[in-house]
Amino acid sequence: MSRQSRPAAGEPFPEVLVTTLDGKAVQLGHACEEADWTMVVVYRGQHCPLCTRYLNQLENYWDRLCANKVGLMAVSADSREQLQAHMEKLEVSFPVAYGLTVEQMQALGVYISVPRSAAETDHNFAEPGIFVVNQDGNLHVVDISNNPFARPDIEQLVSGLEWIRDPKNDYPVRGTFR
Repeated sequence: MSRQSRPAAGEPFPEVLVTTLDGKAVQLGHACEEADWTMVVVYRGQHCPLCTRYLNQLENYWDRLCANKVGLMAVSADSREQLQAHMEKLEVSFPVAYGLTVEQMQALGVYISVPRSAAETDHNFAEPGIFVVNQDGNLHVVDISNNPFARPDIEQLVSGLEWIRDPKNDYPVRGTFR
């Protein structure tokens, strides 16, 4: 049985450089100046209507994430042209990047799918993953799925991050027993 390695909770987030639509190279998981934590949302690509809906719903929580100093970026293996076309359906103000390579997807530990046909897409693509990287650059929350039907409820995820970020709760990284 083949087993792909996955980044472990509490360990450093992998070094993955991606490009945003404006041409800016961005290191995934690095906090922006307004936030000291970052949520990275890996999505399947423009061909997935469930991903479009999930990202658009996530936009409704962007203010709450910002209020808790959690940055947000979405990324897929789509090309620049595919992301440009997808932006017509996306109603998001957070950054979206493109061009994840198979090697980068493997470094992130996400499941990788082969398109069923050219009508779906023209490249291998990542299945959904959510990575929340803390101020130390380590994975604090990890959720990886092999299909678009099993993703965390956004309200629960954001409420949980608000609780984790509250200093009086002193909530550690969970799932670190090895």
